[in-house]
Amino acid sequence: MRPKKQDSTTQELLEPLLVNIIDMKHPLIQLADKIDWEYFEKEFGSLYHRNDGRPGIPIRMMVGFHYLKYTYNLSDEDVVHGWKENPYWQYFTGEKVFQTKVPINPTSMTRFRNRLKEEDLLKFLEETINTAFRSGYLNKNDVKKVAADTTVQEKNITFPTDIKLFYTMIKYLVKFSKKHEIR
Repeated sequence: MRPKKQDSTTQELLEPLLVNIIDMKHPLIQLADKIDWEYFEKEFGSLYHRNDGRPGIPIRMMVGFHYLKYTYNLSDEDVVHGWKENPYWQYFTGEKVFQTKVPINPTSMTRFRNRLKEEDLLKFLEETINTAFRSGYLNKNDVKKVAADTTVQEKNITFPTDIKLFYTMIKYLVKFSKKHEIR
């Protein structure tokens, strides 16, 4: 079922509003205010059934979790449990009031990713670039020519050479001959 819109007018008594406890100049807060979250609602809304099942997790929350996951290079579990302790992450994912419980099971992120197709994943990149354009961090001259860094990193992998193969064979034969008492 599609996620239900959260009613921002109802606030539990004595719950701290995030805007009252966070620095609104924090880069994550500024980014959250510049991303077009409605774009994701429109694009990913079709991934949910209209009326079947229980209400889904808000799309902004799921998209926000994935932005945080890849920004900070975290596992699904780490991003979900880190969210509970970080009011900036909570604001980024659309919360208005500080929460003390995790809103989702980390497996929900995997299920959300499995629903996405390749073109859906490109929408993350598209909105990231559009946000950079809208914010003035990127202009058309910056993207006329793109240079991709294709530097190859060395790996600590050795390939079999004749000497290594002979040495391995000798070790095996010595071990075999000792086991069978061959001289």
